[in-house]
Amino acid sequence: MRTAGWTDSISVLDRITAVFESFGETEEGLGVTELARRANLPKSTVSRIAADLVDQRLLDRDGDTLYLGLRLFELGQTVEQPRRLRALAHPAMTELRNVTGLTVLLALLEDSDVVLLSAVRGRAHTPPHAIVGSRLPAHATALGKALLAFSPSDRNLRRVLESGLARCTPQTICDPAELVRELREVRSSGVAFEREECVTGRTCAASAILSLGSVPVAAIAVAGPTADIDDDRVAPALRSSAISLGHRIDARRDL
Repeated sequence: MRTAGWTDSISVLDRITAVFESFGETEEGLGVTELARRANLPKSTVSRIAADLVDQRLLDRDGDTLYLGLRLFELGQTVEQPRRLRALAHPAMTELRNVTGLTVLLALLEDSDVVLLSAVRGRAHTPPHAIVGSRLPAHATALGKALLAFSPSDRNLRRVLESGLARCTPQTICDPAELVRELREVRSSGVAFEREECVTGRTCAASAILSLGSVPVAAIAVAGPTADIDDDRVAPALRSSAISLGHRIDARRDL
């Protein structure tokens, strides 16, 4: 319960949150006076906040009535989709971990990076940087190479090349022509490898998860110490997991 004294020391973010929380789940709309009462904030403060939120499409206004905005729904969808993808992929990731004994990763391509969505830890070793939510350079990771190789246009690759192929280790591919050649091989084989190109001592192999047989949705990978990665053993397991997940995604219309 917010008291009158609560309003004296709260931050701007607290005030904005209080405004959003004043809307009920089935609320049709609220005026500034009612919003101020529910948020326990001065009406003038709520009026200023509401005007800014309307400008950002986080609230919609119809006359004197305010509604939660369409942009909130759009932002919520960007969070919900990865959550559903993680839940869908978790059984396959666990099975792949059990088969290989390695850490299994799930990632999306965003700009010139990959963003780790989920990780199932290997039995014997946890690779560095296998932290959910972390970003890694696409050109230096098997996950990024797998997604770039199957991107439906050259736009993603151009973005990566234009951002500069930064060197993470002595093994990082920094030559654009060499990277393009490797992506062609990945598209042919269905498996990308990163051999100590992002982290010294670690090797990773990845396959793109394709929807409708050709559209990359995410990538799944196994990672561990270089000595533990057996190409002939992990490649078939990765391809099988990626194909299975692609079929499962196609069966779900909300991913």
